[in-house]
Formats: sequence, C-alpha cells, structure tokens
Amino acid sequence: MTVMKELLSSSYLFGSNAPFIEELYEAYLDDPQSVPGEWREYFDKLQLAPAGDGNGGRDVAHAPIIESFAQRARAGAARPVAAVPRLDRKQVSVIQLVAEYRVRGVFLADIDPLKRRERPRIAELDPAYYDLTDADMDTVFNTGSLIGPEQASLREIIKAVRETYCGTIGVEYMYITNRAEKRWIQERLEPIRSKPSYSADTKRHVLERLTAAEGLERFLHTRYVGQKRFSLEGGDTLIPMLDNLLQRAGEAGVQELVLGMAHRGRLNVLVNTLGKMPKDLFSEFEGKHDDSILAGDVKYHQGFSSDINTPGGPMHLTLAFNPSHLEIVNPVVEGSVRARQHRRKDRGGDQVLPVLIHGDASVAGQGVVMETLNLSQTRGYGTGGTVHIVLNNQIGFTTSDPRDSRSTLYCTDVMKMVEAPIFHVNGDDPEAAVMAMEIALDYRAKFKKDVVVDLVCFRKLGHNEQDEPMVTQPLMYKIVNQHPGTRRLYADKLAAQGLIGAEDADKMAAAFRQALDAGTHTNKTILSNYKPPFAMDWSKYRNTRWNEKDDTTLPLADLQMLAEKLTTIPSSFKLHPRVEKIIADRRLMGQGKMPVDWGMAENLAYASLLRDGFAVRISGQDSARGTFFHRHAVLHDQNREKWDSGSYIPLSNIAPNQGDFVIIDSVLSEEAVLGFEYGYSTSEPNELVVWEAQFGDFANGAQVVIDQFIAAGEVKWGRICGLVMMLPHGYEGQGPEHSSARPERYLQLCADHNIQVCVPATPVQMFFLLRRQMIRPYRKPLVIFTPKSLLRHKESVSPLEEFAESKFKPVNAEWDADIKPENAKRVIFCSGKIFFDLMAARKQRGLKDTAIVRIAQLYPFPHDEFQEQIDLYRDAGEVLWCQEEPANQGAWYWIQRYLLRHMREDQVLAYAARPSSASPAVGYASLHNEQQKELVDAAFRPVTDNLVRPVQGTGREPRELNSE
Repeated sequence: MTVMKELLSSSYLFGSNAPFIEELYEAYLDDPQSVPGEWREYFDKLQLAPAGDGNGGRDVAHAPIIESFAQRARAGAARPVAAVPRLDRKQVSVIQLVAEYRVRGVFLADIDPLKRRERPRIAELDPAYYDLTDADMDTVFNTGSLIGPEQASLREIIKAVRETYCGTIGVEYMYITNRAEKRWIQERLEPIRSKPSYSADTKRHVLERLTAAEGLERFLHTRYVGQKRFSLEGGDTLIPMLDNLLQRAGEAGVQELVLGMAHRGRLNVLVNTLGKMPKDLFSEFEGKHDDSILAGDVKYHQGFSSDINTPGGPMHLTLAFNPSHLEIVNPVVEGSVRARQHRRKDRGGDQVLPVLIHGDASVAGQGVVMETLNLSQTRGYGTGGTVHIVLNNQIGFTTSDPRDSRSTLYCTDVMKMVEAPIFHVNGDDPEAAVMAMEIALDYRAKFKKDVVVDLVCFRKLGHNEQDEPMVTQPLMYKIVNQHPGTRRLYADKLAAQGLIGAEDADKMAAAFRQALDAGTHTNKTILSNYKPPFAMDWSKYRNTRWNEKDDTTLPLADLQMLAEKLTTIPSSFKLHPRVEKIIADRRLMGQGKMPVDWGMAENLAYASLLRDGFAVRISGQDSARGTFFHRHAVLHDQNREKWDSGSYIPLSNIAPNQGDFVIIDSVLSEEAVLGFEYGYSTSEPNELVVWEAQFGDFANGAQVVIDQFIAAGEVKWGRICGLVMMLPHGYEGQGPEHSSARPERYLQLCADHNIQVCVPATPVQMFFLLRRQMIRPYRKPLVIFTPKSLLRHKESVSPLEEFAESKFKPVNAEWDADIKPENAKRVIFCSGKIFFDLMAARKQRGLKDTAIVRIAQLYPFPHDEFQEQIDLYRDAGEVLWCQEEPANQGAWYWIQRYLLRHMREDQVLAYAARPSSASPAVGYASLHNEQQKELVDAAFRPVTDNLVRPVQGTGREPRELNSE
C-alpha cells in the first residue's frame, strides 16, 4: 500500500508509465478482480468521483467490446469512497479521452467518398462528457501515451487525436491483445497525425496510375459497349495501392506474390498491375481463345503470371484463377503460397507474400473467409500473415443497406477474430490509401499476422455493365453520377499544389490511350524475358496418360528396411499399450510373419516415396492418428504432452536425405482446408498432397472446391493438380451421415480424363495407388474411397511379398482358384467392401459357378482390363453389378454404359443394390441389417426384376458416351 501511495503522489500517469496504466485500466474494466487491490480501489474512486455538474462520475470503456464490463463495474461499486483531487481527475479524463479516440475515432473518420451520411455524435468523444470545458482548453496536461510532446494544452491534444483518428484514415486496432502491436501502430500514425508526406515525383506517379485505372475502363466502355467486365470505376485507387504494395514488398525482400481476387476490377489489375498485354485482353473481348485449353473460362475469371522489377530485385507475380464463388479463392491462394514458401525453405514467409482482395458483401457474408482466417496462425497452414484489401463499393451485389447485408457495423469485422488491425481509408484520398498500404505491409512483415486495408469507394456502374443500379439505389446513384472521378479530384489537387501544369493530366490520359491503341504494356516495371529461379517446369506433366507404363514395385529387402524404420522407436519413448501392440504387429508384418494391413501399407507407401526424395503432406481432422485409429503416423509419449516434444514421427526418420514429411491435424473445416490443399498441389507437383475427410461425406462441406477447382480446374484454366482425396466409405450401419462418401457425385463430374476415382479393397492396392500417383508423370486429382471396417477385416490383408511383385491393378480378377472360368455362369462386378460380403455369401452357399471381380478404378475406366475379364468368362450369360449404395446412388447409373459397351450380345446385365432412397443410408441398425441381407441375396438369386435392357434405338449404350 505504501508503494501505491507513492505512485499516486507522483507522476504515475506521465511518460513511460502511461501505457502500463492504460493496460491496467482496460483489465479493470474487463474484470475488476483481475487487477491488484490497490489499483482496483483507485479505479473505483475514479468511477464515483463527483462531476462538476453534480452528477456522479462516468467511465468509458477503452474498447466497445468491453463496454458492458465497464457498466457492470460501475454498477458493482456500491460503497462510497473518497474523491480524488479535481486536477488529478481531469488529468485522468484527458487520458480517457485520448483512449476513446483511439477506439472510437473511426466512427467520425471521413472515409466515405460519397458523403451520404452525417457523421454521428459520439458522446464519449466530446470533452464535455468528461467535464472538460472551454476553460480547460488552454490548460496544459500530460499527454500520457500519445506520441508527441510530453505535455500539451487540451486544445492541442484534441486536435492531434482528431486529425490522427478522424481523417481520411480510420483505424481499428485497440482490440489487439498484444500491447507491442498496438504501440507500433500508434507510433506509425500519431507522430504524423495520419497524414502522408510524399515527394512530388511520387504524387505524379500516383496520378499516372489513377490515369491508367480510369483510362482502361473508359476505353473498354466505349470499344466493347455492354460487355461484362465488372468495372473498377469508383475504386480506381486500388491500382496505385497495388503498385506501391509491389514495389515496397520487393524492396523488403519479397520475391513472389500471389494475389487472389474476384471479378470487380480484375481486368484492370491484369493489365495495369500484372502487365497483361492490352491486345491480348482485347482479343478475348472479340471471342478469341486458347485452343490448348479444352473448356476455357470467361475473361474475368482468368489468372495470370508475370515478373516485375522492384528496388529489391525481380518479383514473380501470380493472379490465381477464380470462379464466380468469390471468396473461395482465399484458401487456394494460401495453399499456393505455403507450397512456394516450402520450396524456398522460407519458414518465416519473408520471400512469398499472399494478398487477397475482397468485396464488401462477400467478405462479410461468406463463411470461407472465417475458415481461412482461422488457418492463418496454425502450424500447418500459416503463411506469415496475409495482406487483405477490401474493395468496398458500399453496395455489395445490389444491397447497399447494411441492415440487409450483414449483422456487424463494418464489413471487415470478421477480421477481428484474428486480431488483425483494420485501416479504413477514403478511396478519394489516394495518398492516404497508399500510406495505409505501406503501414499494413510493414505490420505484416514485423508481426507475421494478417492485416486489412478497407478501401471505401463506390461502384460507378451496375453490378455488371448491363445492370441499372438506379432501379434499386436511386439516391446513391444520383451522388455517384455527379462524382467527377478520383483521378480528376487528385489531378486538381496536384494542380493546386503546383505539382502539375494545367494540361499535364490530360496529356497523361492521352499517352495512356495511345498505349492502349498500340496494345502495348501499361506497366513499365514488367520484365519480359526473366525466368524466376524457383519456377516449376510443368511440361513433363502435360499430355500424359493414366495407363502409361510405370514401375512402382520395390525389392523385398527395401520393403523390410522401410518397415524396420517405421517400427523403430526411441528407447525412452513410452507408447500407449494399444499403440505398442500395433507397432509390434507392424514389425512382424515387415518381417513377413504377418500379412500387411491397411495402416502399415499406407505408411510403407509414404516411407518409400520419402526415401525416393518426394515430399509428403497429409492433412485432415485427426489425420495423424487416423480417425479410425489406424494410421499412427505420429506417436505420443505417454509421459509427456505432445507440445512438450512428446511426439515421435517415424516417417521423418526414414533416410538421411529423404523428402519432407508433414502431417497435420487440421482445424475443423472442410472447405478452407481442401481449398488450401488444392492450391498447394497446383504449385508443387513433386509433393504427394493428401487431404483426408474424417468421414467421406464430410467432403460435402467443400463441394465448391471439388466442383469448381478439383474437377474443372484443368479444362477451364489449364491448372495441373495431383491432389489426393481420401474419403472413408462403407455401409456398416452407422446411419445416413457416416456411410456414403457419395461416389455418384464424383463419377458425375468425370469427363475429359479430369480426375481419377478409385476404390481399393486390399492394402497392397492402396500401397501401389499412392506410389503410382507420384512415380508416373501424370498429375490428376485422385479420389480414393478408403475403407472403415476393412481396416481390421481379417481377409482384407496382403502378404509382404505381393508388395514386391505386384502393381496397382484397376481390375482385380477372381482370387478363388476353385472358381474355374469355364464353369462360371454369372460374373459379379463390384468395388470395395461389398466384395468381402459377396465372398462370404458365395462360400456359405457353396457356389462354384459365380465369379466375383473387383473394379478398383472406376474412372478413367480401364476398358482393356475389363474386356479381358469379359473375354475370360466365355460361357457366362449373366453380368451383374453389385453395390452397397442405393440404386439411385453409387456407381450403378454411371457404370452400366461401360458394362453394356463391353458385354457380348448373348449376355444380359442385372444389378443388385439397396432400394433407391433420398437418404444415403438408413438410420436403424435392424433395417440396415435387413437391407444388407437382401442386397447380398439379390446378387445370387436368378435374374428377374433387376434385369437391365439396352436403350431402344441407340444400341447397347448412348452414342454420346462412346468416347470414353
């Protein structure tokens, strides 16, 4: 208490102590019990100090989010205490006023170029709220933690905070927990009062970039009237912002930058930032296209890459391809950046920078934004922070009323979940926008965190160039139509400052128009013949075939060596008893004393690839252990927590010069995580990238990634991808949500040899399937329907010798030697777990005239291998397809065309499946068992109602399907 009295009697509120006091006070407002008793008593006195007007004292929380705690603190302080001296109280009030401007000054900031609304009256920003009157204006107070003179008059203090926090930059940052980050932002803004100071040359360059932004849009608007382009007009300041970002990032050592954005302004960024030749863009408007890409895409979805010159040297730029799902590109960009950082061994994210440009409505409305933010600071997905730019048109699609577009005050409020500072900036102040961009980039570089620049602007035209916004926003667009344009406003400003002559701005516009007419570069920093040092050569992966010869076998001695590495655990490491038994069994498997199960086969595949120099990356929910307690790629010491170095990863200890092995227990997200892994795999063909769904149907939450990127990315954009999706699948009576991985959805997406869809039924098939994915020069997404109950099925195992002698077989012949081809009257084709149910039923019935053949690769369909099986059973008059799934699901409707195509005229086709259903599976165990029995029985009884007849008039299959 004596120390406290000494503090109270001294200048404890002054100088370097001020930030400490403010932190204590914020903690007190959150929870009075969280601060020492002496400070709590002092703050209680401040709460009840009598005011000049006779009312009780009032307190203000330092951040809106904790205001309710402040009210509770006031309500809880019931006992009267002695008032503090009046001068002391006024000094505290000044400190409170400064803090409130740091928190709420953004509410008064001049950030709307349309100036449609009056600035609100914020009581807490009024000196009178603290009983500071005109008589106090010339009184000198200590400025506390405000950067600047240690003492100043109240008038000067108010002027400083208003200029800093209520100008054309409004900043939100006081919710950040780390005091060093908050102090850093204050040190950047408060000394200069948020006012940039640029040289005359820099200002003229900003005008030139604004001229380029506006000039391109006006050119396109007159030359290609009515064609969709999602104009940037109204948000022209984006171009000088990006220009400054690139140059400053390059100067700081960034060598690669990956940019993700949706439609608005994309064509402008392509030409004026990335250096796409205007003549190439014009040819797209005129209908010309790249014949090497099968399907193609509209011009405002296209990606691009280029190289520019910066003060720090060359920088490689990549604009990610993006479908109409707007924010879905976010995780794709992050994954691509992570892959590039991994290739460069850029652990801190200093050399590769992700930049995301959002729309105001989509950033608030689409959940993938939150999912991607949640990845940003995790170990497996972090990229050293992302620079976010919101192209805030204040209208979104057509909904300008924020009450209808979001439930938050600002569209950027979702970013606060990761404590990213947010700089709201008026789009009509290009210099402020450029400065905000500089501060944001520097913040990211220093703190390795996400940061946001919210460029508040407007949209001059409709959602697209055929839309009429006056229909729904008449008053807003009366203002928009009267706006002279940011370029004109800035040109007038520079002319008034004497930095340009009366005709200079028009000359800039004429020069840009001349460049467009000539179709030449509009960005003078573009490097034409530069080859980035870490660029990937994709040529060997193009125009390859799935059935090219590949050698995936391994000598038995190598397999045994790998097995030994996988089962050698440090002597001091205490395993869980169940895991210890698994490792002991795997040791026997490696010695050939036990057949190999699924978990061991999968680990052997990874070990073999790592030894050969390939990197392996696996992610998913509980993927390290395996959802079904089968993988155990990461072992945990039972005497230590894993974050205390209590884990051991055998796959990281295979060989001295092995590839990197990374396995991540992902956040509970499918859409963002799968998008991330897709982006990663499109940037790194030499790494096996695997995403595992906890259950196969969990991939439903990532359907946009599957449809728009994985299935169609190559035919739309030419993007090669070797991503592996593991989808646990199988009907074991677990109900609708955990049975089917929906194979019919993936098969429906199959065309143009775009993806591979496989259903292995034995461990050795899984082993070769994973090895084949990397060893062949064939990079297509691989969808594997992996087992659940088969992981421990006594017959779903493979001898070690088979791993040394075999390879992946897309069609697996009958494996019972007692079934002679010449005796077979029926051939049952199937995939996956149902094979073992059929085998057991055939054995129980003692049948010798029914062959069972597994099709392990459903697409691309293995025509030659299938035909061999049809030809083998010359006397079989019946061909039957059997599947676990309901008849309207699974592979049946898709595969029957292939079966008919290869069958002989004398053969009939039938099927056995669960009854068609709106649900993937029944929810009652008893009903499941009944259906399972009926399904197996149907596969063996005489062909009746399940007979399939050829489509009349089209032959044995529809002609349009013959190509595959």
